[in-house]
Amino acid sequence: MQVFEQIIEGGYQYVDKTGLVYEMTHRYNYVFLSRPRRFGKSLLVSTLKTYFEGKRDFFKGLAMERLETEWKQYPVIHISLASVKEKKLELIDKQISNVLTRIEEDHGLESKSDNPSGDRLMDIIRGCYRKYGQQVVVLIDEYDAPLLNHISDDDLDDVRYMLRALYAPLKDCLEYLRFIFITGITKFSQLSIFSELNNLENISMNPQFAALCGITQHELETQFSIGIDLLAQSQNMTREATINKLKNYYNGYHFAKAGDAVYNPFSLIRALNNCDFDYYWFGSGTPSYLLAVLRKYNTRINEIQFEDVGADDFDVPTEAMHSATPLLYQSGYLTITGYDSFSETYNLDYPNKEVRIGFIKSLYPKYVVGNTSSKGNTWKIVKPLLAGDIDGALSFLQRFLKSIPYQEGTRHNEGHYTAMLYVIFALTGDYVQSQVRTSDGRVDILLTTPERNYLMELKINSTAQEALGQIDSKDYTMAVTNDLPTTKVGINFSMETATITDWVTDN
Repeated sequence: MQVFEQIIEGGYQYVDKTGLVYEMTHRYNYVFLSRPRRFGKSLLVSTLKTYFEGKRDFFKGLAMERLETEWKQYPVIHISLASVKEKKLELIDKQISNVLTRIEEDHGLESKSDNPSGDRLMDIIRGCYRKYGQQVVVLIDEYDAPLLNHISDDDLDDVRYMLRALYAPLKDCLEYLRFIFITGITKFSQLSIFSELNNLENISMNPQFAALCGITQHELETQFSIGIDLLAQSQNMTREATINKLKNYYNGYHFAKAGDAVYNPFSLIRALNNCDFDYYWFGSGTPSYLLAVLRKYNTRINEIQFEDVGADDFDVPTEAMHSATPLLYQSGYLTITGYDSFSETYNLDYPNKEVRIGFIKSLYPKYVVGNTSSKGNTWKIVKPLLAGDIDGALSFLQRFLKSIPYQEGTRHNEGHYTAMLYVIFALTGDYVQSQVRTSDGRVDILLTTPERNYLMELKINSTAQEALGQIDSKDYTMAVTNDLPTTKVGINFSMETATITDWVTDN
């Protein structure tokens, strides 16, 4: 549910973020916040709307009731572009016009549908100011929805100019405005969208507001205690084990250098409501814009985890990105897992198991095509590994690869086969890494099962012995950080047969 008043009236569980809302609205006048989809941005906008409309009764028992003393009523202009997702520019313009028409109707203002959208927004702001005798609050939800369908095509600039024209009046109406809140998934540059709105405060990486959207560990354990117990009972698990599994699946998002990690609220609430663990976030849809950007930058899935990157590698305007990293971060597929203050660099990685496995599942057909069952065939490969039978695993993999239809242009480099093995092993849920750095190179695949590590080096049109020799000569065993026994595996692929020709192991 994303309507604040419905949650309160219905007696549903509401995680109280109103203390942060009060702090944000009294510290800043113009705010921008970027968060991934399904993270409660629309609920936050709804909460702001109820607050600025002065509806005090909805905040009984919440932090806002204690903090706010004035409860002034402001006219609120709520602009949601969630439904503006057409590909054709003329249809986008028409949809935006429809959004403005509904706002005019809500406030009893004369519609000027023939005017450019920017002029209409200015008329709406001034009309509300005159009608209500109060400064106006503007809340813009999913400001970037029209942009996402064009993020990798030639129309992106045209859509940006269209939105820039829509939002342009904001800079000329500041005297009429009490507060502006803008939220969406991506971070487009202020100049390209919100021209000259120089005092717009971006709180997306502000530690104080890191938990404004999302649910912290403390909030989970104190406010969803009954749900945890019911889930534990249905799964025949202890409460402690259930909490740890919830954390492994859905926690781990960091939106600042420091501060609490948060859960994806959509997935967490689904798991508690259904009394089951699943990949709910991906079940709600994998954005087509993300897949388009991954193709545009030829991003290999096994190289997506990043270490030692500067903020300008991922916290950059979306239209200025030179890799898929900024969009992967802003969309929630990567998150901050560490920060080094000396070098001012970040570690980025998947936030949790749901994202890692769900993301890999969505990209599985890119690397493994044909009439194949991803989970079934993966398990036939991994089951022998869990039993310590590397020969059995690679024998099935060899037969499995022979069944995959030929793909022009994909079988002629080691990177493709490394990525394919990474995808296959990662679908098991076990911990697999690729391109692991050592002082003398990078390990192709490091797979950790409950009983053993497997260090794998791949070669194309060479020999498995040469691959094994590289593991030894470059001492790749230094990449192993646990005390489990390690098996070194050299694997050779053939471009002609598109499968494994030979392999050799050493314990």
